[in-house]
Amino acid sequence: MEAHYVKSLLALLSLIALPALAAEPTLYGRYEYIALPEIGGEVLKAKMDTGALTASLSAKDIETFTRDGEDWVRFRLATKDASNKVYEHKVARISKIKTRSEEDEDEDVAAPTKRPVVDLELCLGNVKRTVEVNLTDRSSFNYPLLIGAKALREFGAAVNPARRFTADKPDC
Repeated sequence: MEAHYVKSLLALLSLIALPALAAEPTLYGRYEYIALPEIGGEVLKAKMDTGALTASLSAKDIETFTRDGEDWVRFRLATKDASNKVYEHKVARISKIKTRSEEDEDEDVAAPTKRPVVDLELCLGNVKRTVEVNLTDRSSFNYPLLIGAKALREFGAAVNPARRFTADKPDC
């Protein structure tokens, strides 16, 4: 009889704890404004992309170098209104991005592109998180910042593709 009591108590406690464990994600639109506190407080339009794994920031003049035995990267923002300021960040890792190609048996498979990845603070609404962001030239795209699935998880985000700019302007 005591075992039954313990099982009932554990079941009750798990029901009480369940809402805390399964917190509802914050719903964002397909496009949102995100501030980059470490990049001069720039506010960029970002595409929330559940199909991409990592976040990508539009950068140019990307150059890796060594400082005190560690890998670093310097770059400029590659956005429409960007200043010519050079930013430097420690490299977290180098990512290998597979390029998508048409499924053609005669075509050679393209080698993955290597991109430096930095840990960067991002501010979405009033939430600030540090996420991995790879650097690549996205100047030919409409949105200079792409937020992938890993970053979406960091923000506890879900995306409604029918909505746009649902969060307030960044205020972290």
